[in-house]
Amino acid sequence: MIPAMPATAISSRQASAAALRFGRLAAMGTVAALILIAGVWASWGTAQHVMLTKGRESGTIEVTRCDADTCTGPYTPLSEGSRARARVVIEKTVAVRKGETYTVVMKPSSDDVVRSGPAGILYAWVPLGGALLLASVVVAGGLGRTRGAWVMAGAGVALLTAAFVTI
Repeated sequence: MIPAMPATAISSRQASAAALRFGRLAAMGTVAALILIAGVWASWGTAQHVMLTKGRESGTIEVTRCDADTCTGPYTPLSEGSRARARVVIEKTVAVRKGETYTVVMKPSSDDVVRSGPAGILYAWVPLGGALLLASVVVAGGLGRTRGAWVMAGAGVALLTAAFVTI
């Protein structure tokens, strides 16, 4: 026969296992939350200009010249109180091409513009889409929440796909 283990040994093992499980869940939950916070933080820098347009200058830019990181062109105002500018700067991306005209919003106190409309909103939130995909891996593997991870991954893929299609 196998000798019976004292009741205190079993409860201390269970307590240790519970503490390790809690520690793992807390650590992975923190990592997932930090990834999502970083995605929102990275997106908000551009999204605030595109989504909160009240009182901001809006217009169009006709891209006439592109460098390695930026493109420039004349700005034509569309909103009341906005003034025309001979040269404004827009970030060069795969969606900005020389010779094209885009609707934009001016960043306050600068000559920088960001795309507006549905394409601009979706493009601004692309970092959050990537963060959702990355956090879904942490949620599935580290937290063992596969359904939640699939929802997060689906939202990330949907956001990235919508941005790709509209741009």
